[in-house]
Parts: sequence; C-alpha cells; structure tokens
Amino acid sequence: MAIYDRIGGGYATTRRADPRIGRHLAEALAGARRVVNVGAGTGSYEPEGTAQVVAVEPSAVMRAQRRTGAAPCVEAVAADLPFADGSFDAAMAVLTVHHWPDPLAGLDELRRVARRQVILTFDPGAHLGLWLVHDYLPEMLELAGSNPPTPTAIADHLGGGSVREVPIPADCFDGFLWAYWRRPSAYLDPDVQASISGIAQLPAALVAERMVRLAADLDAGRWRERNQDLLDRDEVDGGFRLVVCGD
Repeated sequence: MAIYDRIGGGYATTRRADPRIGRHLAEALAGARRVVNVGAGTGSYEPEGTAQVVAVEPSAVMRAQRRTGAAPCVEAVAADLPFADGSFDAAMAVLTVHHWPDPLAGLDELRRVARRQVILTFDPGAHLGLWLVHDYLPEMLELAGSNPPTPTAIADHLGGGSVREVPIPADCFDGFLWAYWRRPSAYLDPDVQASISGIAQLPAALVAERMVRLAADLDAGRWRERNQDLLDRDEVDGGFRLVVCGD
C-alpha cells in the first residue's frame, strides 16, 4: 500500500504550493514542453500554461484529491514508469524521492524518460536539524524516509548537474515539515501534524505527549529563549535543495 493512502487524506487543503518555492521550479523547467511529474501527489507545483504535463502517483487517496482540470494522472511508481525512452523534455519530482523504496532505480527512470531532471529534495543533515525534531520528536530520525540520497549524490547519479538552495520563508504556504519553523504553535494543530509525513507516521500517543510539552514550553517562554535567533529572520535554510540535471 502506498504510504499516502494511509496519511495523505488532507493534503489538498494543507499542502498548497508556495509561489516563492514554485519560482525555483518554474525557472528550472523553463522551455520544457512535455513534463512528467513523478510522485505528483495532489499536483502542487505542476507547470501551467503551454507545458503538456503527465502526472504519476501510486496513491489512490492522493489522486482523488487532484483538482478538476489538473493534468492527467497515471497510477505507477517511480522505479517503473510506463513511458518510452525520451518521452519528455523534463521529469520533475517534488519532495518525493525520500519516500521511494528504491530511490536510485527511480532516478534511473527519470533519466530514461526525460532529457532533463528537476528534483526538489532535502539534505538529511540540515533538514532534520529543525528544532521540532531534535527537541520534541527525535523519533523522526529513525523513519525510513529520513535518510534519502543527498542532493549531491542524486546529481552525481544522474550524471552531474547543479544543486541550489531553496530557502523556506517564515510564512511558507506549503505545510511540510519546515513550513512553520517560526510559527511553532502551528505544530499543535492536528491537521498540520497530519500533513507532515514525518509526524503522521509516528504513534499518535507519542505525538500528543510531545505536543503537550511544546505547548508548555511556548506558554513558559522556553521555546522563545531557545530559538531567539530565528525570530528576526524572514527565511531559513531548511536543507531544501533543487537538483537540476541533463539538458
């Protein structure tokens, strides 16, 4: 069963594309007329306009949340794409490689079906340095998706390319793990918790107990004392990287 059949029910409302992140992807996809979006989920960040897009998503729950008029979506997995060699100008994969059972096989498929590969992923060391992880939910470090290939390793596997930092704004619209780095009370919201795969995969009782601790630290001012350096920042490096390879 695809992991998002279990945890992805609310993604269409809580995981909205952030235009500042979207600009990085749009720039990397510029000029591509045929695009495949692998691990497409509900369709965030898919190109609009002149590009012809085909989405690939194994989870029925995620496919059902795609908006009316979205690109056609094929049920398949990254490691076995049902397309001929060179079918697309570009293959994109947004915050999905860490959930692939065989990331390298999936990357090989991206390279097979498209001349250019555009992958938004994260550096595990920086990404899991978020205060929420090391102060409250260190169990996230043990999850299967917490140690994907590094962005540099991805670029090397695809034959070389660029690796660019994608900073996370303090008011990020897309509800992934780092989205609320300066808005700690948001993590107390069950809907927010459900939209972050690293939290949603943990036992509910464990998460509830740790969020009681976070709420107490917020009320007592302890969180502010520990994270004073974040309060005046408008964006942060959360380890997110855009890997662009090929033509």
